[in-house]
Order: sequence, then structure tokens, then C-alpha cells
Amino acid sequence: MPAKTLLIVDDEEAIRKQLDWAFKNDFTVFTAADAAGAIAAVKAHKPGLMLLDLSLTGEPWNVAGLEILDDALLVNPNLKAVVLTGHDERENALKAIERGAYDFCSKTIPIDELRLILRRAGYLYALETEMLLLKKKESGKHEFEGIVAMSKPMLDVFETVKRIAATDVSILITGESGTGKELIARAIHSRSPRRSAPFVPINCGAIPENLLESELFGHERGSFTGAFETRPGKFETADGGTIFLDEIGELTPPLQVKILRFLQDRFIERVGGREPIKLDVRIIAATNRDLGTMLADGTFREDLFYRINTVSVALPPLRDRAEDVLLLATRFLHRYNREYSRGVRGFGENAQLVLSRYAWPGNVRELENRVKRAVIMAAGKLIQPEDLDLPASETTGGGAVQAAPAAPPIEPAPLKEARDELERRLVVAALLRYRGNVSAAAEILEVSRPTLHDLMKKHDVDPANYRAPRGK
Repeated sequence: MPAKTLLIVDDEEAIRKQLDWAFKNDFTVFTAADAAGAIAAVKAHKPGLMLLDLSLTGEPWNVAGLEILDDALLVNPNLKAVVLTGHDERENALKAIERGAYDFCSKTIPIDELRLILRRAGYLYALETEMLLLKKKESGKHEFEGIVAMSKPMLDVFETVKRIAATDVSILITGESGTGKELIARAIHSRSPRRSAPFVPINCGAIPENLLESELFGHERGSFTGAFETRPGKFETADGGTIFLDEIGELTPPLQVKILRFLQDRFIERVGGREPIKLDVRIIAATNRDLGTMLADGTFREDLFYRINTVSVALPPLRDRAEDVLLLATRFLHRYNREYSRGVRGFGENAQLVLSRYAWPGNVRELENRVKRAVIMAAGKLIQPEDLDLPASETTGGGAVQAAPAAPPIEPAPLKEARDELERRLVVAALLRYRGNVSAAAEILEVSRPTLHDLMKKHDVDPANYRAPRGK
């Protein structure tokens, strides 16, 4: 097991042999003499422990040791590295600790003491690995068809999707730009009987008006200049499955009529065609526009609105999902760490505060782009506020965070439901403030720790989602 696997990195063969002999009864030992051999061993043997000589002969002062540490932690962020230093290397040993080393000690340390340090590091590695597995298993409770959320508004959306997915009704998804309307549409499709058939998305606002009809319904050869061959459209491609009409509010009146006609009789005609084509396609539409206003001013057909809006799903903006911000940010951090081979471990305390207070006018899409940039630009192991580069025009309080919007008017609701929701928000707010410290959160809420644990269990709130990243 990795907690019992030790990699020794030293450029002196005599020392490698001595340490191998000293620890072979306690650990499965591998050795390396240089940076290339060390990283190859980390990748091949996946050790949980590493004993690293910080300065290797023939290399720039301490550069090789620190680079080995960085690269090894990139492969396995949970690796426990113990750095061996000379009497005049304390400053660089502290740099190694800042960069993620578990501990450092003098090269003259007695073997028995070093063995004790390595055993303790191995125990911690095993414990943290077990906790990560448990946390990963627990985090599955907050994932739905690849969408992560723990806020009540989004959990309500998930419940709605579960109920409507198996039906064949037309669905209208509404929400601001960047809230994840296509993700919800895909979730509906993947839970429907049509899941093995195509899911075909098309953005009605991204295609020029004179081309959109052909894109949707196809065309016959010779029907217009440049139509050199017959081409099926998106509706035919989606036969048996689902078509997702994103930004349906951008459709022109003639195209609205053709969509309505399909919903009424399930036939289409290609551009330039004369024969009707019968199709079996479910329509899911989405918009960030106010279709009610468009109905009133006559720019959207009332009969089409009621046809596509058999069931509606309203996605909340990210500013109304405070509990989800750090959860989503952490998911994006892991994704772009892998994509760009970066070793960023998490968000610093101030960055977490900025993330939780910013109102995210661009919603989840803006959050993803900011985290992506931060992973690329971060100079250290933790993301700082400046790495997120939030626009100054959108911030208050010296450019640090955006002020939260005014609270919406209170809507009538059953008192018990309102009390539960307020209780849950207070628990989450306390955990956010104290970065998952249950004792501190209980103190500010003026309840005992057991009471707070009961409240967290009642509202399905995991304090681990609010804790500061390792090393902060």
C-alpha cells in the first residue's frame, strides 16, 4: 500500500544503500539518484512517502530538490515528502515546507528518529487517503447527471427533472445566461426513454436568420444558391431523440410558425421540399428572455408558447445559490488542474471570501472562466484574489468583492418551511465565515457542537465543503 511505500532520492549511492538497508523492514523501498529517476519512480510505484535530499550534487543550489518536490506533488498531491537538509539550508527547507513538504530534518538525524517521522507520515497519508475516499463518496450526494449542487433551489430543480424526464412532454427551461440550461436539458434527455437516441442542440440566436431554417429543417438540392446536395436538418438528425432549441426567443415569426406546425402534426418539410417527413422528436426549449413580455408586444406567438411550455423549469442565478459557489469552484479547479497539468491545491482564505461574496452576474459560466484563469495564472499552490481578476467595476469595498443584491420581497410560505430554510442558511453562513470550523460556527450560532451536528445532518450540510484548503 502507498502508505508503506518509500522513495529515497539522493545522488550519493552509499547513502541510498544505507537508507534502503535501514528502512527495508518498515517500508517497500525504491531509490532514485536524480530528478528524472525520481519522477519516473513516483509515477510507476505511486509511493506515499518520499525522503528527499534537497541539494543534489552537480545541480544549481537547491533547484533540483525543489523541482522534484513540485513535480512529485503534481503527480500525487497527497504525497508526504520529508526533506533532508544540511546545517546551512534551513531557509530553503522552509521554502520546501511552503511548497508542500511534510517535514524537514538534518542529514545527521539518528535513523531511529527518522524512522519515527516516516511512520507518522505514513499513518497520516493512510488517514488522509481514507478521508478523501469518504469525501468523494459523500460528494456523490451533491452530484446529479454531472451537475454539482447542494443548494435548495438546485435540489428542487433536480427533483423536477426526475419527475418529468420519463414523460414525453415539451419543456421550457428559463434562466439567466450562464446558469446551465443546456446541462439541465441533457440531464432530462439522459433520464428519458430516448437516452440511447441523439440529443441535438442548436442555438437559435447564433445562426443567421437566412440559414437557420435550413439548419433546423434541412433543404433539397437546388432549393437555393449553393444547395448542391440534399441535406437533412437538425430535426431529422434528432429523430427518435431530443432537440434542444436554445434561445428560442430569437426565432423569427415565420420559423415560430414552422415549429408550431411540427408540434401540432409532427411533420416537417425541408426547404424547397414538397413531401412532408414524419418525425418522432421531443422538444426542449430554453431562453434567457422574458417570453411574457414578448407575448404582450406580439414578438412571440402565444400558441407556440403554450405548446413548448407544457412544463417549465426555472434555473436560479448563482447569486441565489451561495452554498454552491465553493463546491463548483473546487470542481472547476480540479478539472483545469488536470487539463493544464497544474499543481494548484485550492483557494486561499481571502480568495474563498471573494468567491462567496461576489454576486456572479455571469453565473456559473463566469465562475468557471474565473477559476480557469486563476489555475493558469496562480504563482503559488493556493489561488489568491488577484488570480481571479474580478472586474473592479463590479466590486465594492476597495475592489474586493461585489455587494450582494438587495433581498427580494418575502413571499408567503408555510412557517415551518420558512423556519427550516432560514435555519439552513444560518448554518451555511456560519460555516462559510469560519471555513468549516464546527466549534467556531457553533459558538457564533450560540448552540452546542452536538446541536450543530444535528442541524447539519438535518439539512444535509457537509462542513468539509467549507474548510480551508490544505496548507492554509
